[in-house]
Amino acid sequence: MRSFLAAALVVAVTVPFQASRAQRVDTLRAGVTRPTAEVLPVAIGASAATRSAQATADSLTPPISPRRAFLYSFLFPGAGQAALGRAGAGGTFFLVEVTALALVHRSAEDLRIARAFSRDSIPSRYQHDPISGLVARGIDGAPVVAEWSKARYDSTWVKTRRLHYEDWLAVLFFNHLFAGADAFVAAQLWDLPGKVAIRRTPYGSVISLAFPFR
Repeated sequence: MRSFLAAALVVAVTVPFQASRAQRVDTLRAGVTRPTAEVLPVAIGASAATRSAQATADSLTPPISPRRAFLYSFLFPGAGQAALGRAGAGGTFFLVEVTALALVHRSAEDLRIARAFSRDSIPSRYQHDPISGLVARGIDGAPVVAEWSKARYDSTWVKTRRLHYEDWLAVLFFNHLFAGADAFVAAQLWDLPGKVAIRRTPYGSVISLAFPFR
């Protein structure tokens, strides 16, 4: 009985003491300040690279500011996404940029050719000498054209080529604008990461949206 009472007394004294140590410090007392940031535990003996990587992963600050992200991607589509670690989106904008540049060059060349030959025409029939049956020639020795065919590159053709050129210029401009806007929004929502995925189920395709809680 004495041993049992002694053990109970030790437990009664030790448990409140440990519970009091686990309680949070009252921040309203004088001389006590609240910690400004939550410090996550790091394994003892971890290398400097590991600590730096954990600090970067736990940071809520984007690698670049939203304004700078917009400027990077607006000037060079995909650069802002690459700085934010969004390689897929950056590669898409870069691919659209290269394709649009190639088609702008091609449509500009087509427009130049159409304008250069807009006033040209092709002879469809020559005059013939009624006696010899040969092609009649003028004073300068050139064949005499009896009928000219309509020019292929007329005003309608030139207008169509110009519209193609302007359309691809518009695609190029909007690709810069959308890339900049995408990078700006991604930098703004850096502290609210989300994941959208499409997965197939026995009942059809399902779109899932996941937001991790920090």
